[in-house]
Amino acid sequence: MRIADLRAVPISFPVPADKSVTLGIGRSVKRDAVLVRVETDDGRVGWGEAHHGRCPGAIAKLIDTTLRELVLGFDAADVHGVWARVYKMQLASHGMGAAAALALSGLDIALWDLRSQATGWPLYRLLGGTAKPIKAYAGGIALGWQAPELLAEEALQHVGAGYRALKLRVGDTPVRDIARVRAVRRAVGDAIDILVDANTAYSVDDVRRVMPAYEECAVGWLEEPFPPQDRRAYAAAARLGRVPLAAGENHYTRYEFQTLFEDGHVGFAQPDLSKTGGVTEAMRIAAMASALKLSVNPHTSATAINMATTIHYLCGVDNPGYFEGDVTALNPFRDQLADRLPYALDANGCVRPHEGVGIGLAIDQDFIRDHPLIEGPCYV
Repeated sequence: MRIADLRAVPISFPVPADKSVTLGIGRSVKRDAVLVRVETDDGRVGWGEAHHGRCPGAIAKLIDTTLRELVLGFDAADVHGVWARVYKMQLASHGMGAAAALALSGLDIALWDLRSQATGWPLYRLLGGTAKPIKAYAGGIALGWQAPELLAEEALQHVGAGYRALKLRVGDTPVRDIARVRAVRRAVGDAIDILVDANTAYSVDDVRRVMPAYEECAVGWLEEPFPPQDRRAYAAAARLGRVPLAAGENHYTRYEFQTLFEDGHVGFAQPDLSKTGGVTEAMRIAAMASALKLSVNPHTSATAINMATTIHYLCGVDNPGYFEGDVTALNPFRDQLADRLPYALDANGCVRPHEGVGIGLAIDQDFIRDHPLIEGPCYV
């Protein structure tokens, strides 16, 4: 089972104004994804998802040229060998850094799909796990910067749908962020977990201002208050209150997570399988986190491929935290890319992996054809 072809398939869809959400990285105007298709010499096809990196065409070009050249002819079952080759030639030397990590992530997910096909097993079983319930929170491109009363209404809708935890988008101004969090806490009561995500938009002074109110509202974590490189700010913020910090969505490979863990300022690890290096690297990161008694709470990317793969991954580790449920109002990548939805929420606010081979989804080729790349940024 050798790699006979590797191709990227960038896809997009526009977001109409009435479905747009504003958060710390801008207002959503379209959604992008880069699907990765690996074909083997015995006729199998595996699918993965690379994060678009706000420039899906560039990620696709990197996959179609450099990564393809590096891995053609390799044993598709040798996921560690392929990972090591791409890392050595494209990340460790003079490659494209974060872009290469995104590209490698999609390739690696596709290779695990092929391994599952070769064994006939669901991915969670191949990873050594079982189909256990994984608690979920309402996330995705939702619960953003809107009037507090409207945000509270949206929060109640997700609670009504079965979610027992919500993630609110903050990073606006301390005063407005506090008003929104308080409104949601009043609306949902004390039994629902509230998490907040600043999308790297806070200053240390902002954290100082919001922390007392977040403690009062029993916020479970403050996610990415700063860019991942701003280690001094994380160190300062960790001393400002009792709400733990969360990060990892924009940390690439186990080497950046090693630094994150050694700094000791983050209480929740959040690798994205379509960013940090795929299933292979996310398993390593989970093991590192487990040694520190930290859970992994992955950030989910745009499509059903990443979402379903993430649930299988959480079932394959001994320290699963939350699954990020995508409650984006409009996301055909979630709803129409495959023959069924990537997950269903149960009465306890949990998800389980699909049974069947791999992640249990069949990809709709017609859907892919009907959603070609739209150039330009997805947030403005």
